[in-house]
Amino acid sequence: MGSGFTARHLTVVGLGLMGGSLALALRGTAEMITGVDPHEETLGYALKHGIIDHATTDLKRGVEEADVVILAAPVRAIINMVSGRIGSYLRSNTLLIDIGSTKVDICTQMGHLPIGIQAIGGHPMTGKESSGIESSDAGLYRGRPFVLCPTRRTTPATRLRALSLIEALGAVPFEMEAQRHDQAVGAISHLPYLLSAALVLTVNYEGETDDAVWELAAGGFRDMSRLAAQDLNMMKDILTTNTQAVATQLAHFRMQLAMLEALLISKDEKKLAALLHSAREARLTWMRRREGK
Repeated sequence: MGSGFTARHLTVVGLGLMGGSLALALRGTAEMITGVDPHEETLGYALKHGIIDHATTDLKRGVEEADVVILAAPVRAIINMVSGRIGSYLRSNTLLIDIGSTKVDICTQMGHLPIGIQAIGGHPMTGKESSGIESSDAGLYRGRPFVLCPTRRTTPATRLRALSLIEALGAVPFEMEAQRHDQAVGAISHLPYLLSAALVLTVNYEGETDDAVWELAAGGFRDMSRLAAQDLNMMKDILTTNTQAVATQLAHFRMQLAMLEALLISKDEKKLAALLHSAREARLTWMRRREGK
């Protein structure tokens, strides 16, 4: 790994795709890895396949001896743990980091933890179409952005240790305030989900009177509708903890739709082409940045 990150006892709370992949990726850096999950079958799979060394459904037992704790549960579950009793379970100087998709509420709650707990918010920008412990992949985080958001319990030592953890994963660190993070992901992640859902609802409405839309649907609809199939409970947590940012992005999107509608109705082909050209160029520029060209 070469990052300098080590842990005597690492605990991952939540052994879905993300948590399982974290445990696998950090296997060589920790003397012992404990997994905490409410599902016995998940824990059994993780033990059988060497993803973790110890398993428990009890949060207190899972974290009380750890020097690094990663919360890989859904956003609401993370908030409930941090605002609940986890602070009284953790040892002083424990690094506590989460990987929730929204950060303001989580980081605010982390700021109320006992002094001595090294708490910092995190969000790796990665994932897969498949979910669950069975889809765990040690390379899931490699080369992907991993955002860090400071809290009132983030010391310089906390930051450095979190950065070394990210390096051990092979991820690319980005540091920003929680509010800026939530505004950004509202635009690039949460808004696209709602637009995908709205598209499917619109096509479904059309399909109630003409089944041909489903028979003719192909690649374009498949690509645009993919996000609508995401886990509902996960997305509900995300949207209800980032309401203001998503509402602002929806308002901006409505303005763009209204402009396109007006140009179509007025049959102003020149202005329509100019607006679509701007969208095309913005997309191509983003792709070039991603490809390093």
